[in-house]
Amino acid sequence: MKKIRVVVVDDSAYNRRAITRMLEELPGVQVVGYATNGEEGIRRVIDLTPDLVTLDLEMPRMDGFTMLRILMATTPVPVIVISSTSGDEKVFKALELGAVDFIAKPTSVISDELLKIQQDLHQKVQAVFKLNMARVQKRSEPAPPAAEVAVPAAPAGVSSSIDIVAIGSSTGGPPALQRIFASFRDAPPFAMVISQHMPAGFTTAFAERLNRSTGFEVREAKDGDEVLPGRALIAPGGHNLVFARLGEKVVARIVPPGPKDRYIPSVDVMFRSCAELYRNRMLAVVLTGMGNDGALGVREAKKVGAQVVAESEESAVVFGMPREAIATGVVDRVVPMDGMVREIVLRCGLLPRFG
Repeated sequence: MKKIRVVVVDDSAYNRRAITRMLEELPGVQVVGYATNGEEGIRRVIDLTPDLVTLDLEMPRMDGFTMLRILMATTPVPVIVISSTSGDEKVFKALELGAVDFIAKPTSVISDELLKIQQDLHQKVQAVFKLNMARVQKRSEPAPPAAEVAVPAAPAGVSSSIDIVAIGSSTGGPPALQRIFASFRDAPPFAMVISQHMPAGFTTAFAERLNRSTGFEVREAKDGDEVLPGRALIAPGGHNLVFARLGEKVVARIVPPGPKDRYIPSVDVMFRSCAELYRNRMLAVVLTGMGNDGALGVREAKKVGAQVVAESEESAVVFGMPREAIATGVVDRVVPMDGMVREIVLRCGLLPRFG
């Protein structure tokens, strides 16, 4: 099997050695070079043509953002950002510039704590084999205006045939979700809930970032938050998001992951919980991501009459989660990202109102 050739870019000698050691413990991975700043990193990528780059964002001479912009414009290559939680906003900027994923450093200081990321690093490196690099490059470019963008408000009194849109995503998900939310300039007459695979410490900033670009009220879900039309709740990193009915209200419950939950926050757990309460007034959406999270959940949702949509291979950065959902045979429609918002609005029975 062809080896994944990696260049490690980090200004800390300790971090470079630790990341190199963790990578080379993974069969099929070879670290072919390293760099201490963005300028050197670009030269290494041009000279060595690696299959993957791991990238620190804060470096002297040329930072990771500048390096990312230049790479995506000239020599596109998969990039995994390795960053501390203190740089959470910067991580999302890097994803928008074209990084395929990120890993949270457990500490911003030099420490053996860094070795705790090994399992996460191994999983994300393996995803490189399944990347749609053309989509990564395309998503790093400014999105042209599309017919779906800027969905206007529904007229007063108009209701949706769907009460809740539940979205699951992983690798490539943050830019995809950003695009979906940016299309709603006004609050729609349905709620949205999202489980995006993400570590603890990042989802608050992610929700705040989405909230600035949309008519939805987007927030990281807290225990007891009410599910309301026009509100979007993001599952907090490291926990699962489920729902309970309290009288006339439906509220969020934040629960620890179970022993069988491989992916966290779990899309399967969220879909099942939504389906129990909303049944045929639920729309489940599976976006880009590695693995099979969501496949069991869409089966349960379809059993009670929910609608199911999955992102197509042509637009998914990693087609794992959508492919597994489609393989269940219960997906109603497979849609590229360019048509996703239109499909959501259509299935909520609002398209004629939105033109």
